[in-house]
Amino acid sequence: MELTTVWFAVIAFLWIGYFVLEGFDFGVGILLRVLGRDEPERRAVVTTIGPVWDGNEVWLITAGAMTFAAFPEWYATLFSAFYLPLFAILVALILRGVALEYRGKRDDLPWRSRMDTLIVIGSLAPSLLWGIAFANLVRGIPLDASYEFVGGLGDLLSPFALLGGVTFTAVFVAHGAIFLALRTTDELRERANRLAGWTGLVAAGLAVGFLAWAQQLRGDRWSVLIAVAAALALVGGLVANRVRREGWAFAGTAVAVALAVTSLFVAMFPAVMPSTLDPGSTLTTAAAASTPYTLKILTVIAAIFTPLVMLYQGWTYWVFRKRVIVGV
Repeated sequence: MELTTVWFAVIAFLWIGYFVLEGFDFGVGILLRVLGRDEPERRAVVTTIGPVWDGNEVWLITAGAMTFAAFPEWYATLFSAFYLPLFAILVALILRGVALEYRGKRDDLPWRSRMDTLIVIGSLAPSLLWGIAFANLVRGIPLDASYEFVGGLGDLLSPFALLGGVTFTAVFVAHGAIFLALRTTDELRERANRLAGWTGLVAAGLAVGFLAWAQQLRGDRWSVLIAVAAALALVGGLVANRVRREGWAFAGTAVAVALAVTSLFVAMFPAVMPSTLDPGSTLTTAAAASTPYTLKILTVIAAIFTPLVMLYQGWTYWVFRKRVIVGV
């Protein structure tokens, strides 16, 4: 297997890990004011992600760094085309991080209310914008023969892209609700379980429509099969949630997110930035890749450090696996 293919798979894996883990973070943040009806409940909601949210963002940082190192042309085209959406995501993530860190620094309800608002905004905006960005990666954007973006912001807001934004957001909300049902107790757990049920149905409907459209635009037999498996996993997670098996329910939505993102990358390959102007202007893995020597060095580094990082993060989740009790 060529190293360009290996590194496309590595970067896809990093994005999959990011959306599976940060996805429930975003969902929890969006639901902070919906499920947290008073200060003790909101504190409990924030506590469920407190030890892990910053570690989850490492996947995004690593995905960006590895894209820059392994596929510099992809990185350059991506950031030139999606400059405004990516800048908005960065600002939202900074505000969210500040709010999560400083929420408990003052024993003042108005202060905490303002931080809660920033957490909601900082979770909702990236969910929507990441969906729009990935929908455009599948659909394609206007690129010229030099792989330069020649469109405008309006070209990124097609109906398919907007559906992608809404779908990502809905799936993350359901994923986050199931995570809260898994990590909380008593009445908060009950409300999270009920909310996961109906938001999951909405997310399932949107996901089926979005993935079907994506496969029609740019798919093959394998991406279609993976998309179908993602839909089945999501349904299985919702069934498990209904019978109060939150662990299996969370596993179901996590697998559904992972398979759905996998289907998008499989549908794209070998393109990394499809062109809507001319198929000859499509940026592929071969055209975007670094030199073979650079890819070999990166492969050695990734083989050593990636398992260590995953083990550490797995240990973190194991240590903080217990349910959060409201008021404690």
